[in-house]
Amino acid sequence: MGIGLGVITGTYLKMLNPQNRQGPLLLKNLLVLSPINKETFNKKNHKIIPISRFTNKKFIFNQISQKKEIQTLSKRWKRLSSQHPDLIASGFMLILDNGMHAKLSPSTPLPAASSIKTPILLVTLQMLDKGLIEWNEQLTLTKEVIGGGAGWMALKPVGTTFPLHEVATEMIRVSDNTATNLLIKRIGGRDVLNQKLNTLGLNETVVNNWLPDLKGTNTTSAYDLTKSIALVDTGQVLSRRSRDLFREVMGSSKNNRLLPTGLLRGGLGNERSEPDYSLLIKGYRVYNKTGDIGISYADAGLIQLPNNKRAVAGFIVKGPFNDPRSPELIRNMAAAMVPNLRPTITSPNSFQIKKE
Repeated sequence: MGIGLGVITGTYLKMLNPQNRQGPLLLKNLLVLSPINKETFNKKNHKIIPISRFTNKKFIFNQISQKKEIQTLSKRWKRLSSQHPDLIASGFMLILDNGMHAKLSPSTPLPAASSIKTPILLVTLQMLDKGLIEWNEQLTLTKEVIGGGAGWMALKPVGTTFPLHEVATEMIRVSDNTATNLLIKRIGGRDVLNQKLNTLGLNETVVNNWLPDLKGTNTTSAYDLTKSIALVDTGQVLSRRSRDLFREVMGSSKNNRLLPTGLLRGGLGNERSEPDYSLLIKGYRVYNKTGDIGISYADAGLIQLPNNKRAVAGFIVKGPFNDPRSPELIRNMAAAMVPNLRPTITSPNSFQIKKE
């Protein structure tokens, strides 16, 4: 009787098991993400489909209205800029959670300097999602891509190879110009890159020359810089994996003396201390990339707030060569944002704890 009951029970459970009816258990089936996560695998080639293919929420840049402009901050930026009439300043800030924003000539095309490396990173990760490149693909150093200025890759012999993940990281971490040129070449050259930037809606972002572009022929705008970061953080253009890579690489940037220092100046800490750590203990984190070619200074980044909400901000100032007023103006404009980035402090008494 025991054996008979065991056979009957086993047969019944086998009939109920959907996996047995559908075929053998495959690892790729376990890896498929549900639509709840807004990301899944393409069954044909098992590649991740970007989150944007599964979201119906319109990109918040399309929802910007005059009613949501923070007029006090926009006017504050205008007053700061008017103190230096020989400087051309541009700024844009957007709180991603509610669309509140401030602006100062945000779409004015200005010399991008190294800030253009953020949109280049975005295009690179887009190609990674599409399977057009591999994260560990080897890139070969050639004479045409060697650039002076920041970075160490230019010191290596022609013919040296670097994995793409190292090239992308060094482009942001130490602003390596040769690494940037390697990526521009791998993307397909300047014309292909500009076409991809235009497709993303970065209309003022144009690469005309290899880096370092000391004459300032490569252009972008404060609006484009913030948009390139917001596109990633809102899940509009990259898969989750590539979005994580974007934040990891952006978080490696060594230069934090513009936007992060400005936030400290605005009341978030001592600006003479180490900016990233000082902001972190206050609950803030800034993922930014700067630019500096003497005639133009820029900084743009994602700002994570203590209440886990996020804002993006970008600034560009063009002026006389190595004029200290240009970076100082960026710091002052960043400092002016702080009152609008302070979250409401929540008291523990506002929560009801259910007693067992």
